[in-house]
Amino acid sequence: MNSRINLVDNELGAKFGKRFGNAAQVLAQSSLSKTIQELASLRASQINGCGWCVDVHTKELAHLGESATRINLVAAWREATVYTEAEQAALAFAEEGTRLADGHHGVSDETWDLVRKHYDDDQVIALVGAIAMINAANRLGVILHQKGGSYEVGMFG
Repeated sequence: MNSRINLVDNELGAKFGKRFGNAAQVLAQSSLSKTIQELASLRASQINGCGWCVDVHTKELAHLGESATRINLVAAWREATVYTEAEQAALAFAEEGTRLADGHHGVSDETWDLVRKHYDDDQVIALVGAIAMINAANRLGVILHQKGGSYEVGMFG
């Protein structure tokens, strides 16, 4: 199935995409590591079934030098030994912040405390923003039927 509509080929879509990208730039410029942002984005994208976003974030992680093992185990991070406690906290935070409709009441106090143990205020805000942004991007990708496989690192400047 092809993508239903190309946002950048539409004037309103292009304006929306530009502003969405501007918000993402704020997060990219934060002190929260790019690796943490990409790991959290990959996990949310896996949960939400966005093939385009999984493609983007696996390739971005590889570009950052992450091993195939670490990238491939994100979906089963609880059963893996390749993530630090700080990375595990971010992955749990991403999952709980994504699975709001699955009977969760948001992020648990236990996960919140783990995140606060490893990240300062600015980094927590960046992590919250990254999770909110990737969930919005996942919904765009799924609604529009954007397929994974064609992303190239740097293609959006």
